[in-house]
Amino acid sequence: MKATIKDVAHEAKVSVASVSRALNGVGGVTAATEKRVREAAARLRYMPHGAARSLITRRTNTIGALLPDLHGEFFSELIRGIDQQARLHGLQLLVSSSHDGLDDAASALRAMQGRVDGIVILSPRLDARFLKANLPEDLPAVLLNSPVTGAQHAVLNIDNFAGTHAMVRHLLGVGHRRIAFIAGPPDNYDAQQREAGFRGAMAELGHDGSPVVVAGDFSERAGYEAGRKLLKAKLRPQAIFAANDMMAVGCLQALKDAGLDVPQDIALAGFDDIPISRYVSPALSTVRVRIAELGRSAMGLLSEMIARPGTAVGAVHLLGCDIVVRDSCGAHAIGSVHR
Repeated sequence: MKATIKDVAHEAKVSVASVSRALNGVGGVTAATEKRVREAAARLRYMPHGAARSLITRRTNTIGALLPDLHGEFFSELIRGIDQQARLHGLQLLVSSSHDGLDDAASALRAMQGRVDGIVILSPRLDARFLKANLPEDLPAVLLNSPVTGAQHAVLNIDNFAGTHAMVRHLLGVGHRRIAFIAGPPDNYDAQQREAGFRGAMAELGHDGSPVVVAGDFSERAGYEAGRKLLKAKLRPQAIFAANDMMAVGCLQALKDAGLDVPQDIALAGFDDIPISRYVSPALSTVRVRIAELGRSAMGLLSEMIARPGTAVGAVHLLGCDIVVRDSCGAHAIGSVHR
C-alpha cells in the first residue's frame, strides 16, 4: 500500500504540518527534525504529491523551453545546454515547439502557464506585441536571439554581426574577392543580423560593386538550390558564405554534384559550428556559436530571475563567436581561431 504523509508523520513522530514543512524546505522545523522526516520518508518510499507541493511552495521546480523547431543539431545542442544548467539547480525541463508559427507558439505558452517557474524562448520571429498578449508579466522569461527589448524580459543574443564580419574579413584576407552570401529567412532576426554583417563587411573592406546575396531559409535544400543558382551566374563566385551550416552542407553537395572541388575550385563557409560541420568532407570552415553555452547562459539568467523575483532584468546580453578555419575555405587560420 502506498505510504501517505500521515504515515511519515507517525514514523518520524512529528505532526503532518512538520512533515510538509520539512519536505518542502520552507523552514519552521529544526535541522534534526528535517533529517528525521526525510529519513522516515525514504524508509517508507513516500513521494510528495507534486501539485500539492506547488501550492505550498508556489514553485513547480520545472522550467519551460519553447523553440521554433525540435529538428536539427542546433536545437539539440541548445536543449543540451539548458538541461545541463537546469540539473545543477535541481530543475526539470518541459520542452515544446512552436513549429515556427504564432498560433502554435501561443498555444504552447498557454499550456505552460502554471506548470513552469520560468521559460526560455528562442524567438527570432516573436515581437513585443505577441509576448505582451501571451506571456504573463510575472513569469520570468529569457528570450534568445530576439529583437525585443524592455524591462520585462532578459535577452541573450548571438553577436551575429561581428561573427559574419570576421568571416568575411578572413575570406577577403586569403584572397577571395568574389564572395556570395546565402541568406536565411527574411523575417528571422538571426538571418537579418548575419546578412547585415555580410553587407557591412563587404562595404567596409573595400569591395567594389553590389554584394551577391541569394535567398535561403536555413535548410539543406535551400543551400543546395542556392549553390546551383550561383553556379549558373555569368561570373562564378570564388567563395560562398552560407548564413548557417545546414545551408552550407546543402551547398557543398550542389558543388560536388557539379563536379567542382572544394576548396580548389570554390571556397565555402558556414555559420553555427554544428557538430556535423567538422565531419563533412572537406571539413567546413564556419563561425562558431557555442550553442550549448548559449543554453547554459540562458538557464543561468533565468535561475537568477526566479531566485530574485521583481528584479529589473531588461538588459540585452551578447554571446560572442569566432571563426573556425577548416579545409573548405582553402586557407589556414590567421590569428586566434579555433579548430
